[in-house]
Amino acid sequence: MSDNERINVRLPKSFLDRIDFLVEMDDFPSRSEAIRTAVRDMLYYRVDLVAEKVEKMAEQEQKMAKAKAVREEYLKK
Repeated sequence: MSDNERINVRLPKSFLDRIDFLVEMDDFPSRSEAIRTAVRDMLYYRVDLVAEKVEKMAEQEQKMAKAKAVREEYLKK
């Protein structure tokens, strides 16, 4: 038994025309496979992008904490 789930997705006709073209040219065996590949590729890209953003946000938080500590130390004098 597969752990794939069926979903309904609405796409613009122009997207479907392009998907159908790729299927007709034997780039993909079916619309489903083309869409699965597109979703997989997008997820790989987006997960990496979001992970980078989270790292940058953590770095900025550390820099701000350091800056506050320096400011507090400076203002004590």
